[in-house]
Amino acid sequence: MLRTNVADGIHCVEDSYVNWFIVEDDSGLTVVDAGLPTSWESLLQALSELDRRLRDIKALLLTHGHFDHLGFAERLRSHVGVPVYIHDNDVPLTRHPRQYGRDRPLTWYLLTQFKALPMVAEFTKNRAWWPRPVEQVHRIRETTLSVPGASRVLFTPGHTLGHCAFHFPERDTVVAGDAVVTLDPYRGTRRPQIVSRAATVDPERALRSLDVLAGTGARTVLTGHGAAWTEGVERLVESALQHGSS
Repeated sequence: MLRTNVADGIHCVEDSYVNWFIVEDDSGLTVVDAGLPTSWESLLQALSELDRRLRDIKALLLTHGHFDHLGFAERLRSHVGVPVYIHDNDVPLTRHPRQYGRDRPLTWYLLTQFKALPMVAEFTKNRAWWPRPVEQVHRIRETTLSVPGASRVLFTPGHTLGHCAFHFPERDTVVAGDAVVTLDPYRGTRRPQIVSRAATVDPERALRSLDVLAGTGARTVLTGHGAAWTEGVERLVESALQHGSS
């Protein structure tokens, strides 16, 4: 499902409870995150609706290397030649996307969190756990990237060791990835929160990284799971901190 202009010139595609984004400017497109393997068809459909082409995509930015954000990354890189950017610390995840750290065993969530079962079913249906490894990446080691949209890199570790959010100051918007979400796919809860410990390697650090997001003062926050937040990042962070880790 394509939602156009969830922020100025930023479009959201939702596939099976996973959000990824297309950022437009006069120089082309930047895609942020790559959804699920089946999201390739969603990408083609979204480009058609936006009257754009694959050749207009100049960069793919990955907030982190979890399987549900790598979907079509390798296909876009190898078939179209689009460079893929990810933080140094998450490069190993792009090679082995299912071998990620967690603070609590996944089994407990699967046995107790019944509200999340529809999401698990959708992930399975769309081959979420089996993205192609990304064979070549550009390592993010700086705070600005020369890509369409003029993104600032915000280092927000905790969910993964190399998690980054992307700030678009001229659009008053942060694409937060899974640094903070409004839907936890491991619990099925819809509220501002960090992702549960089943998929977060260091919850304490994840909570501290919320201060980095708050420091932007952005009005709109676009998350990897759940609805867009348009009531200011400070309020979002305050609510997420109140809920803590789960």
